[in-house]
Amino acid sequence: MNWNTREFLRECLASLAQTAATELREIIVVDNASRDGSAAMVARCFPQVTLFRNAGNTGYAAGNNQGAAAAGGEYLLLLNPDTRAVADAVAVMRRFLDAHPTAGAVAPRLVHPDGRGQQSVRSFPTPLNVLVEFLGLSRLAPRSRVLGGYRMGWWDQADAREVDQPMASCLMVRRSAWQALGGMDEGFPIFFNDVDFSFRLRQAGYATWFLPQAQFIHHVGGSTRQVKREMIIASHRGLERFYRKHYRGRVPYCVYLLVLVVSRAACAGRLGWRAAAGR
Repeated sequence: MNWNTREFLRECLASLAQTAATELREIIVVDNASRDGSAAMVARCFPQVTLFRNAGNTGYAAGNNQGAAAAGGEYLLLLNPDTRAVADAVAVMRRFLDAHPTAGAVAPRLVHPDGRGQQSVRSFPTPLNVLVEFLGLSRLAPRSRVLGGYRMGWWDQADAREVDQPMASCLMVRRSAWQALGGMDEGFPIFFNDVDFSFRLRQAGYATWFLPQAQFIHHVGGSTRQVKREMIIASHRGLERFYRKHYRGRVPYCVYLLVLVVSRAACAGRLGWRAAAGR
């Protein structure tokens, strides 16, 4: 799914053509009304790619659902345009799912262009994790399994293991699992649709794995950095929708309400800091 990231998208598609020609049955680009010539570039430089030119920005979840509905094959590779495959990463992920039939999805290690690893895996945002994070307690001991539990600062992401929620910037999903869940929930804004998807995978009995042997370069926020203030608001709205969907009526109401109050206070604080900094 692409929105105004033409040059990142060019690099992404070129990397797939070079490293995964025998692994990918097809490549689909869903362009959400980009204004930077992304769609024209795909049509001109990658004529083998199936291109959907949406008249408006349908959103991240809807774009992924649209592409998945048009795709064939046993596995779906969800890929943001600001990523680039390293070596045989796609083949490594595919072989892993072949060998682990109970796995519903697998994510690679995401690295910066200079090779530094990214913390691309988090625990599910339980009430405890969210309160510890938004109250700033996680900064007291980021490597603690309790205080640093949400961002998993205690883990160096050097080993393969089952995880809660990897970033969906690059995620290979078993088609049968995708269909069982009905794809992504389009009621979410740009954020937390992937968290919701991973959460529902777990509820449905599928495992999600992190595989450091497969690597993708990730430029981080190729689209979202263009509208930073809006993304802060969308992130907190996504969290609130996640809580309404999965925790309302399942945790004490005072805890549920506290999480929402703290989330909104944290959002206001982040927006105020950006305004004061002139960003």
